[in-house]
Amino acid sequence: MREFVTQSDDETIALGRRLATEVRAPLVVLLLGDMGAGKTTFSKGLISGLGVAAEEEVASPTFTLVHQYGRDPRVFHVDLYRIEPGRDLDTLGLEDVWEQNAVILVEWGEKASGLFHGPRWELHFEDLGGDRRRIRLKEF
Repeated sequence: MREFVTQSDDETIALGRRLATEVRAPLVVLLLGDMGAGKTTFSKGLISGLGVAAEEEVASPTFTLVHQYGRDPRVFHVDLYRIEPGRDLDTLGLEDVWEQNAVILVEWGEKASGLFHGPRWELHFEDLGGDRRRIRLKEF
């Protein structure tokens, strides 16, 4: 497990960009943590670091549930905040996304952790107060 502490939103974005250099598709990236812990901020850095969208184009897909970026690699940004595990998750039709040779970022990934078989990162976000965040990365 690797651990990072960021002092600002800019540092959280920079961490996402730095870790993007290690990403190889297929990969599922589960983003775990409370509301406001930095999951979407980190996603801006990772997605822009992969070169598939500009940082300002990345927003949490809370209402659309899935945003798709780029082609090589193809990146899916999923937000499960409004989804209940089990039945609701089964009705989304995300099976097609999981089967693609893509990078899949899942905010509120704790709701779907049992769905993924294959290369996976779990990033646990902890709010340390102010703009400080502790981010723990486990690779599977």
